[in-house]
Amino acid sequence: MMANFPFFVFVGMLVLTYLQIIDAQGIGVCYGKNGNDLPSTIDVVSLYLANNITKMKTYDPINETLPALKGSEIEVILDIPNSQLQSLGDPQQADSWVTSNVVNYVQQVKIKYINVGNEVSPVNNGTSQFVPFLLPALTNVQQSITKSGLQDQVKVTTAIETGLLATTYPPSESAFREDTIGFIKPIIELLKQNNAPLQANIYPYFGYIGDPAHVTLPYALFTQEQPDPSGYTNLFDAMLDSVYYAIDKAIGENNIEIVVSESGWPSEGGLGATVENAATFYTKLIEHAKSNNGTLHRPGKPIQTYLFAMFDENLKIGAETEKHFGVFHPNKTQKYNITF
Repeated sequence: MMANFPFFVFVGMLVLTYLQIIDAQGIGVCYGKNGNDLPSTIDVVSLYLANNITKMKTYDPINETLPALKGSEIEVILDIPNSQLQSLGDPQQADSWVTSNVVNYVQQVKIKYINVGNEVSPVNNGTSQFVPFLLPALTNVQQSITKSGLQDQVKVTTAIETGLLATTYPPSESAFREDTIGFIKPIIELLKQNNAPLQANIYPYFGYIGDPAHVTLPYALFTQEQPDPSGYTNLFDAMLDSVYYAIDKAIGENNIEIVVSESGWPSEGGLGATVENAATFYTKLIEHAKSNNGTLHRPGKPIQTYLFAMFDENLKIGAETEKHFGVFHPNKTQKYNITF
């Protein structure tokens, strides 16, 4: 069959395949701004480019970041915070948001995803108040993107956390909790209808500190050599496949892709939070994502992964570890010897 193709068509196919591989292998880094000692946004974009970081997830206020990204070729996830979900239940507000932050920039900024809400969950006291607003906001932003003719270029999604799952071990037995299925199923169906992935925040660190008696440090850090009884050598893959299996059960099929929108390890502030452990985690995660080995449930599937986060953020609230997830210091030097 290939011999019948014109040469330029064959070359074009090779180039397209190469570009798809490069796109799949690119490692993203989340750019948070909860610090009073961080470099300017212009300097941050330059730092991404200097370190060959080709993908960024940026948080509110994104209107400070979008102008700096013009012409950079950095692929971007725009995050809409939970606090804005209720207002986006108004279709006109959704149209206004899309016009201001997508339509006005999409010719000069590579906007890949719009992440509508983060870790909204009916069983999380910190985010349950946003549950009634998430699906309407997702629907309205998607409709605005479609009206703008950008539905094939910009995908609308949301990020979940693994607390929605009733069981995570073994991963093949994973399912969404009964008290979350009515919330998550229509969201997944909307994403499927629009050929959009689900985003998931996958943190082996929290799995480790939540049950250190049963979750070993090597298992969480990608350094365990022998598989556990379920066949997994690392917690990251087990957690990711748990979400895949839960989706399979929720909608009866497994063709929804997952983008790992956040994953990281703190360098200080708590159990297992050391520079050495964090360096191991980030290095091994990058190697794993770029290997295209996939997971046991999705072998050979590239894993789109975003490291959390670009900088330590000294104004973050919560546990002390929350301030120490950066792969760079605020002075723009690398905390670890990572090759992106």
